[in-house]
Amino acid sequence: MTITAVVWLRRDLRLADNPALARAAELAERVVPVYIHAPHEEAPWQPGGASRWWLHQGLAALEQSLRQRGSRLLIAAGDSLAELRRIAAAAGARHVLWNRLYDPWAVHRDAAIKQALRADGYECASFNAGLLLEPWEVRTTSGDPYRVFSAFWRQVAPRLAAIEARPTPAVLPPPVDGLARLELDALGLLPRIRWDTGLAEHWQPGAASAEERARAFLSGPVDGYTIQRDLPAQPGTSRLSPHLHFGEIGPRQVLALTRAAGHDPGAGPAGELIRELGWREFAHHLLYHFPHTAETPLDPRFADFPWRTEGADRLLAAWQRGRTGIPLVDAGMRELWHTGFMHNRVRMVVASLLTKNLRLPWIEGARWFWDTLVDADLASNTLGWQWTAGCGADAAPYFRVFNPVRQGERFDPEGEYVCRWCPELARLPSRYIHQPWAAPPAVLSAAGLTLGRDYPIPIVDLDASRKEALAAWGHIKGGA
Repeated sequence: MTITAVVWLRRDLRLADNPALARAAELAERVVPVYIHAPHEEAPWQPGGASRWWLHQGLAALEQSLRQRGSRLLIAAGDSLAELRRIAAAAGARHVLWNRLYDPWAVHRDAAIKQALRADGYECASFNAGLLLEPWEVRTTSGDPYRVFSAFWRQVAPRLAAIEARPTPAVLPPPVDGLARLELDALGLLPRIRWDTGLAEHWQPGAASAEERARAFLSGPVDGYTIQRDLPAQPGTSRLSPHLHFGEIGPRQVLALTRAAGHDPGAGPAGELIRELGWREFAHHLLYHFPHTAETPLDPRFADFPWRTEGADRLLAAWQRGRTGIPLVDAGMRELWHTGFMHNRVRMVVASLLTKNLRLPWIEGARWFWDTLVDADLASNTLGWQWTAGCGADAAPYFRVFNPVRQGERFDPEGEYVCRWCPELARLPSRYIHQPWAAPPAVLSAAGLTLGRDYPIPIVDLDASRKEALAAWGHIKGGA
């Protein structure tokens, strides 16, 4: 009797270092790789527009890779359990295998599916493809989850030496013929009104592109990572985050490629890069152990925080459109809308302005990032927003308010980044590029710039709003 295995693919869109696929290749003479589109199961965090665009391209790339290896991707849509049952029965499968997800909704759903399929008589197993270590493998000496990154990383870092990536299976067993499948376009992932041209200009999804990007970065640019990663105008970061989110490359592969390029993953600029993988691990660790934080603050005092209500919709819309009148913030928001990405330093600045100077809820920013980022990841998005807002684990103190003018002068001193995304400011001298409201009328006139017409007047006074934010913090800081 022919042994058949179904491999349920989700955010592991690659052949290399894919333990579920590798195990299927060991066990079975026929393998059915399947992707089931079930966004309704991901509520309230269904994939946003940018994520859907990337998913379409990533699935197309995976389909091509499988065909080149003599296999084929089966695409389906509907309830995951019902579709797995249908496909496994039609294929005559004995095994159903997948790699784990750690979002709260996925943990509960996958546990229920595993229990149901085992009751049906199938042999089910799940694997770790997305993290260096499982969230439950890292605990404090008292057995609790970590809340501080530095302590978390001190325990994880010494274990990196034992972590290796799995190779691509030497042979992929052929698929089962005759199974009903959907065409990729039937999933409706691409926008009807094509706003995505900027995404296509800046990104090439797929495992091959992910590995090429990693190798290129590790071949030289990583040497300047310690300094360059803070400069938004420079290509100083790896930009692997969307590839990591969709599993087109795994963190173990990044670790292996770092070693193969001759770098020490525990020291120097490459060590800083791997430490950023550690922050990704920490984000998943937190969300797994504190699943409520996707919607509510880890620090319960912030449940009573006096967020702004008057004029909130107007302020939020200006922030979303990159029309705040604060150049570094507007540049970041426009970069996000056009490319689906924002430099990490700028992400902190725009988040600080929203939650502290505008005093709008962090969840509003998290939702906007969720819809517009190609690397939108529930764990990392939650960590980042709660960190900046001051209400999460290892959070920046609430009184630490990023000043976008000082940040711009320090990390974009010539205004190159700002002028790239706010070209109406390009003729201003660099000393005024981050605060055009401070420029004398003659300077504004020479630059052909009228504030309120060509570029917005600031929607908030940075100094006054900082004081108001600190006063609001004073209302809750004495709580639990």
